[in-house]
Amino acid sequence: MADAKLSTAFRPAHADSHPAANPGYGKRSAPEQLPRTNNDFTHLPPREAAIAASIDRLPDGADISVKTLAKHLPYGQCALRTALNKLQAAGHLRRGREHVYGSGSARWITRTWFSRTARDDTWWTAFTRGDVPEPNPQPGREPDRPQRPTRSRAFILLAALGRTAPALSLSYADCVALEPQLTEWFTRGATEPDILRALTAGLPTPVHSPAALIRSRLTTKLPPAPAPRPALRVLECGRCGAPGRPEALPGGLCGPCRGEPGPQGRTGTLPPIQVHAHAANARAAVSHQHERTRT
Repeated sequence: MADAKLSTAFRPAHADSHPAANPGYGKRSAPEQLPRTNNDFTHLPPREAAIAASIDRLPDGADISVKTLAKHLPYGQCALRTALNKLQAAGHLRRGREHVYGSGSARWITRTWFSRTARDDTWWTAFTRGDVPEPNPQPGREPDRPQRPTRSRAFILLAALGRTAPALSLSYADCVALEPQLTEWFTRGATEPDILRALTAGLPTPVHSPAALIRSRLTTKLPPAPAPRPALRVLECGRCGAPGRPEALPGGLCGPCRGEPGPQGRTGTLPPIQVHAHAANARAAVSHQHERTRT
């Protein structure tokens, strides 16, 4: 009965009118989530469950700031702030910053990552490094994975190859057999024009076996695997905003905000000037690491 009331109170239709955040900001869905069910948030108190279900149905990029949520949900800003902190403690939410690759500068974007599937601190630590661990689905439930298209990019390119080079026309069976090899090219960052040049340049006359020639070229001309780029993410305390290592932010909160003694044995949050100083130092260090990986 409670689940039915929850579903009725928060229809996904509100997502159509919910405002988007500025480009690059807003909600970001964590990877490898379990499929949506009516029991995803039953372990939470009713208010937090309702808010989590509402956020879950919003698209990526939606503005999920406290002020915006207060305009679209029947809760005040104070209640929403408390609820978001509880979602963070339950493993559904993390706040932080992420470096934007390809921006040409040390540009950082504020992120709010949301996971329908509750995650423990170990998972969020691995996610911050860019090393997402394998999911541990509950019995009878499989992780969300995109439906494989009826025809992959590799298959489509192979099937159309005869239009570019008639001597390389392939049968359906040839396309199926060569598809895994060509898929590896796409995995390594090759584009369709790159592949067409590699397969069609300098063809012998005549081509006795198109499939054998393509198989040989896909093997001998395979580009090297790209060097992995480490994810550049910094988590921040959900209460005071102080940056820190993931293992120092269990439940998304720093030690002082959890009530642990500070450096002088006192409890409480850091002064704003120290928070900003720590944030600047952490971002500068990660930016320096990024510059080293580029050189």
